[in-house]
Amino acid sequence: MRLITRAGNESSHRFPFIATAVGKLPVRSCLIDGEAVVCDENRLAVFELILRNGNGDGDRAVLCAFDLLELDGKDLRRTPIEERKELVAELLNGFQPDIVYNECFREDGEIVFREACRTGCEGIVSKRLGSIYRRGRSPLWIKVKNPNAPAVKREAEED
Repeated sequence: MRLITRAGNESSHRFPFIATAVGKLPVRSCLIDGEAVVCDENRLAVFELILRNGNGDGDRAVLCAFDLLELDGKDLRRTPIEERKELVAELLNGFQPDIVYNECFREDGEIVFREACRTGCEGIVSKRLGSIYRRGRSPLWIKVKNPNAPAVKREAEED
């Protein structure tokens, strides 16, 4: 079991509870696309908290699972997104709190975005039904950021 960053670095040692939880999943093998997050008291992911991992926040981190790319040796990247989301939801059923399923909403995107902004989320990613997994950016997956979210404001200041 290994946790690998987008840049290809091994990071299991930074997030021991996530590593242990992934290792306990009832599979021979799997590849989950997700993000380690630390949440505040309102259960919102806060980027600054994950940066403080040296202060023990790695112990509070959870894996927010977005997608399932491989399961028991079967490559799922060409499987439609809605089927992969169902599979990862089934796989993670009952494995909270160290691994959480990133909820999927099929409602109108404007409504989902408005509610995400109202609750303080960083934004949403809209994925076209039927889309396959592609590494990097895809015209079928659109990220819309909440301009008032602290992480988005920080990015704007850094540019």
